[in-house]
Amino acid sequence: MALLLPLLLCFTALSHVFLVEAVWFTIPASRTKCVSEEIHANVVVLADYYVLNDETSSVHTVSVKVTSPHGSTLYQNENATNGQFAFTTTETGKYIACFWMGGNHQEEGTLSLDWKNGIFAKDWDSVAKKEKIEGVDLEFRKLEERAKDIEEALSTLAQKQWKMREVSEITNGRVAWASIMSLGVCILVSVLQILYLKRFFQNKKLI
Repeated sequence: MALLLPLLLCFTALSHVFLVEAVWFTIPASRTKCVSEEIHANVVVLADYYVLNDETSSVHTVSVKVTSPHGSTLYQNENATNGQFAFTTTETGKYIACFWMGGNHQEEGTLSLDWKNGIFAKDWDSVAKKEKIEGVDLEFRKLEERAKDIEEALSTLAQKQWKMREVSEITNGRVAWASIMSLGVCILVSVLQILYLKRFFQNKKLI
């Protein structure tokens, strides 16, 4: 038990760090506002959204479109006051959700968006009932899932770093060859100028 308590405290701290609460943001009239997140493959994404309407103003609606890193439409809904979308990512990359005011409203609107992914999007109550686990076992299961998410995220970052390093090395090589070629051309032009001037002065009998 002396070892379990620090691990559970560590998991709790990680949960507070990585858990994203619902955010509110303003959508300007006749404009689109997008939010995005870099997510690796095979991750469950769950999001709830709703328009914050005042009792004194007219009811605003919002339209939404969610796209994958390659532009495929994962979810689309128009003129709604609230909604929910869920999907499992099939590729690593930036997933984008764009919102704009629906109908003919000429006023800006305020939207609440609760975007969750990974272990925070999983229905742990269903998992606990299905696998008959609870208490410390359930917390360890969450900790294990979170560790896998962190490991995959670090792996993705390492791959991107390696690709950027390859691109940097290729670029440096090309710049070096371009510099050498430019220097060679300058030297060749200088030699030709010297030969031309020497021949010119010899024809003029100046040397």
